[in-house]
Amino acid sequence: MSVVEIVIEEGQKSERIDKVLATANTEWSRSQVQQWIKDEFAKVNGDTVKGNYKCKVGDVVTLEVPDLKEPDIVAEEMDLDIYYEDEDVLVVNKPRGMVVHPAPGHYTGTLVNGLMAHCKDLSGINGVMRPGIVHRIDKDTSGLLMVAKNDMAHESLVNQLVAKTVTRRYKAIVHGVIQHDHGTIDAPIGRDKQERQSMTVTDDRSRDAVTHFTVLERFKDFSLVECKLETGRTHQIRVHMKYIGFPLAGDPKYGPKKTLPIEGQALHAGVLGFVHPRTNEYIEFEAPVPKIFEEMLELLKKRS
Repeated sequence: MSVVEIVIEEGQKSERIDKVLATANTEWSRSQVQQWIKDEFAKVNGDTVKGNYKCKVGDVVTLEVPDLKEPDIVAEEMDLDIYYEDEDVLVVNKPRGMVVHPAPGHYTGTLVNGLMAHCKDLSGINGVMRPGIVHRIDKDTSGLLMVAKNDMAHESLVNQLVAKTVTRRYKAIVHGVIQHDHGTIDAPIGRDKQERQSMTVTDDRSRDAVTHFTVLERFKDFSLVECKLETGRTHQIRVHMKYIGFPLAGDPKYGPKKTLPIEGQALHAGVLGFVHPRTNEYIEFEAPVPKIFEEMLELLKKRS
């Protein structure tokens, strides 16, 4: 059990205690926090309170977070699209619609379930819920992911991500016609205070985020762009393209409702390159966009 302490600031004045705690950690759901409050794990100035308690400036909120028992993750046979594999690393092309690792509501059918059936050896650094997972892409984003098969490889790949030496290039269809051929978006990303499940460009409790983009093709009301990540924040490309006024087509969270006939953002992680942890040689892989992405491009060409 761990203890978290929060001192209420002016911006949190009059907010419900369950909302304040739910926004304190992205891994906590509001319903989970409410249950903790009912179980008297949360206190304000030393006293237990109800979930609808309105916070006051200067309140000291303490929460005893109980240790969570992680469920057993079952290996599931899947037809994985493996681009590369050796004793240390694996590169897989994830399809649209597949969740990368188990989470509440998604304990089966994830990429990790499939990897566990395919590999008998995955890095344990991220625990039983995320074995071998070094980085991830969103459920409806397709494309290449690198997976670590041992802790040595995991540490090397993470260090490369931190050093910004991993090549990650994405293709995206965005709303609007971008006039500039190239551009760089350097804008910090953090949790959206108004919508906890979303990210936004903000200076409040944010992290640096940099995306470079190149326009590949222009259509009547859309553009095809290639985005190169310098950093890897949650929803980075989706948030950054919305920030400059060109949200991704099909994006249910950050894009407009009137969009292309595609469910989920038109985003594909097409190029992935990194230095092999054991051989120190740079290796790079490229995966073509999925069929639905191609269909959207053909549709746009016909409309133009």
